[in-house]
Amino acid sequence: MPEWKTLVGRRLDELIETAVPGVRKAVKWNSPFYGVEGQGWFLSFHCFAKYVKVAFLRGASLTPLPPGVSKHKETRYLDIYETGELDEQQLITWFQQSAALPGWDGGSPRLNGGIPL
Repeated sequence: MPEWKTLVGRRLDELIETAVPGVRKAVKWNSPFYGVEGQGWFLSFHCFAKYVKVAFLRGASLTPLPPGVSKHKETRYLDIYETGELDEQQLITWFQQSAALPGWDGGSPRLNGGIPL
């Protein structure tokens, strides 16, 4: 993660580890994924040129809803820009809520090289 995004990525990782003790991690599509063993993946984030996109894989079930919509009805996003402030308390709440939901299973490893947890 280049430039200022390095600090954002490190801080997100710290907050996720704090909010979800024992969280599992993997990398797919050049993005970190976070999950709970036996439940699947609940969160990922990815670097873009001007922002970091946090993907709540079951975000449509979170309260309040993360602001970004997706073409996938269950996924919601939060875009973090260099000049933006992180609402860490809200992020922690979303991380905890997300980890308590059944997660994404990464697809079938037989069919598409998914990353089951």
